[in-house]
Amino acid sequence: MNSTVHTIRGACPHDCPDTCSLVTTVENGVALRVQGNPEHRHTDGALCTKVSRYTERTYHPERLLHPLVRTGPKGSGQFKRVGWDEALDLIAARLQDIAARDPQAIVPYSYAGTMGQVQGEGMAARFFHQLGASHLDRTICASAGGEGLVQTLGGKVGMKVEHFADSRLIVIWGSNSIGSNLHFWRLAQQAKRKGARLVCIDPRRSETAEKCHEHIALRPGTDAALALALMHQLITHNWLDHDYIAQHTLGWEGLRERALQWPPERAAEVCGIPVQQITDLARDYGTTKPAAIRLNYGMQRVRGGGNAVRAVACLPALVGAWREPAGGLLLSSSAQFPVNRTALQKPELLAGRTPRTINMSTIGNDLLNPGSAAFGPKIEALIVYNSNPVAVAPESGKVVQGFLREDLFTVVLEHFQTDTADHADVILPATTQLEHWDIHTSYGHTDVLLNRPAIAPVGEARTNTDIFRALAARLGFDDPCFADDDETLCRTAFGTKVDFQTLLDQGFATLPIPEAPFAHGGFPTPSGRCEFFSARLAAQGLDGLPDHLPNHELAGTSTAFPLAMISPPARNFLNSSFVNVQSLRDIEGEPLLEIHADDAQQRGIETGQMVRVFNDRGEYRCKAKVSTRARPGVVNGLGIWWRKLGPSGTNVNEVTSQQLTDMGRGPVFYDCLVEVAGVG
Repeated sequence: MNSTVHTIRGACPHDCPDTCSLVTTVENGVALRVQGNPEHRHTDGALCTKVSRYTERTYHPERLLHPLVRTGPKGSGQFKRVGWDEALDLIAARLQDIAARDPQAIVPYSYAGTMGQVQGEGMAARFFHQLGASHLDRTICASAGGEGLVQTLGGKVGMKVEHFADSRLIVIWGSNSIGSNLHFWRLAQQAKRKGARLVCIDPRRSETAEKCHEHIALRPGTDAALALALMHQLITHNWLDHDYIAQHTLGWEGLRERALQWPPERAAEVCGIPVQQITDLARDYGTTKPAAIRLNYGMQRVRGGGNAVRAVACLPALVGAWREPAGGLLLSSSAQFPVNRTALQKPELLAGRTPRTINMSTIGNDLLNPGSAAFGPKIEALIVYNSNPVAVAPESGKVVQGFLREDLFTVVLEHFQTDTADHADVILPATTQLEHWDIHTSYGHTDVLLNRPAIAPVGEARTNTDIFRALAARLGFDDPCFADDDETLCRTAFGTKVDFQTLLDQGFATLPIPEAPFAHGGFPTPSGRCEFFSARLAAQGLDGLPDHLPNHELAGTSTAFPLAMISPPARNFLNSSFVNVQSLRDIEGEPLLEIHADDAQQRGIETGQMVRVFNDRGEYRCKAKVSTRARPGVVNGLGIWWRKLGPSGTNVNEVTSQQLTDMGRGPVFYDCLVEVAGVG
C-alpha cells in the first residue's frame, strides 16, 4: 500500500499573543508532526515547546473519545460511556425543563481554550441567545487592562509588533516574553543586537528579566506609581513632545498636576525599588528615540490594574513615541480586526430579551447564591466549554463547593477529564485544533489566520459547533442560522473585509494597517486623541485621570499573612492547558513556590521542602524553591496545575480572592496575601 503524505496549514488556537501559523504533516490520515509555518513572518517556522508537542495532545492516551454520563458522586470522576443521542437527549431535556421556568438559570462558561471565532463564541453564542440564557462576562484574563486601553487609546490597539526590531529602547512591562510571547522576544533580541537597551519591569526575576540589561523588581500592584514617577521626571526635565501633546492628547493639565505629586522618592518607597532605577529609566525613556513598551496582562491582575494600564498607556504620547513605527506601546492588537461579531453571534435571536450577566471571575460566589430579586434565579445549569473553571477560577474552594451542588446540572465539552470535567453530569468529547475549521485574530500581531482540519475527529469527538447545532435541533430552534456549517461561519467572520481566497491559499492574510498608526493622532477615542482624562470614566463616578490605587491586600497590612503572592504561569503550561502532556510535565517537574532566601530563612524553609501556602480562604501544598527569582516579601506560586495533580488535591487558586479590579470587572490573582510554613 502506497503511503500518502501531505501538509495542511492551520493556526495555533491557544491564549497567546503570537497566534502562530501551523503546518501539520499527515500520513494516511494520521498527524505525524506540527511545525511552524516558515512562510508566515510572525511565526517564521518556530513554535513554542508546548505547541510543537501538539500531536501528543491530540493522540493522548487519556483523550476523551466518547460521551460520558456520571455514575458516582459529584467530583468523583466516575462515569459510564453512552451514545451521542442519549447524551444530547438528556442535556436537551434538562435544559428545556429549566428554561421553562427561567432560561437565565442556565449559564454558559467559556473562555480562551480556543481563541477561534467559530469554535469559540460562534454557534455557541447563537444557541445561548436563542435560549435566553444568562450572559457571561468573560473577564478572567484581560478585561481590566483592556478597559484601561479603551479609556486611553480608544481600544485594544497599538504599534505593529514587527517594528520592535528597530526600537532603541524596549521596556518589557509585566511580561515573561520568553515563556509567553516567544516571537516578540526574537524581535527584542534583534533590536538588542543592533544596540537597543532592554528593561524588564516585573516583581519576579523571570527568564526574560535575566536576559534584559536591567530588571526593575517592583512590588505587585505598584506599576501605576512607577508610571506616574516616570511622568514626573519627563515633566521636570522637559523630556516632552509639547507639539504632540497639544495636537493629539486630551487632559494634559490634569495629568501634569497629578504626575507632579509623584516624585521618584515617593514612588520608590511604594514600589520597593531604588530611586536611581526610576530616574535612570525616565532619562532613558525621555531621551531615546524610538522607545517602545511591550505591556502584558500580568500587571493588571490587581485592584488598580485598569488604572495602571491607563498610566503606562499615557507615556508614549508624552514623548511623541507614536510618531515613529518603532515607537509607542503594544498590549493588545485585537481591536484592529474587523470581525463581524453580530453576523457570527446573532444577538437578534434574543428577540428583545435582556438576560442578566454573570461574571466568570466570581463563579464561586455565584454558584452558591440561592437566588434573589437582585441576583436573579439560582444557577441550575452550567455549560462549560473552552475552559476549566475548577482549576482556573479564583478562590477555588468555593468554586468546588458550587460544582458539588447536587441540584446543579453541569455539562462539560472537553478533550480530557480535567478537574472541571470530574464534576460534570455529562462530558462531551470535543475536537482539537487539528480536527476542525476555525478562523483566528491575534492580540500580538495583525494577521488573520485560517485553520483547516488536518485529520478526521479522533474517536467520536465532535466540534463545539456540531454540539450546539445538535442541541439547537433538539430544542426546536429552527432559525436557518443553526444550519450554517463551519466553513460558512469562517467566511462570515470577516465578510468581504478579508479575502477568503488568500486565507485558503496561504493560511493567513495581513491587515492593511499604517506602519505608525498614531503618528498624526487619530486614536479611536471619542475625541480622536490619546485621552489622559476620560470623560467616560468620570461619568461613571470614577477618576477621569489615571492614579495609583493600592492593592486590596496591601503588603505590610497583615501580621498573619505578611507575604504577597503572585501566580505567574509555569513556563511549560498555558493556563491549565498542556498540564497533562507528560513530556511537558516532566520538564516542569512539580508544583513550586519560589521564595527569597531572606523569607525562607525566617521560616526555616529549604529548597525541596513541602510547604503550606495559606490565608483565610484556604491553603495549598507544594514544594519550595529558594530562589533569586523571588524578591523579598513576595512569593511566586507557579500555576496553573490541575488540582488533582497537586500534592493535596488543590492548586494555587485555593488562596486567590474573588475581589475585582478598579475597572473591567476583572480578577485580582496577583493581589493576594499569604503565609508560608514548612510541612513536617
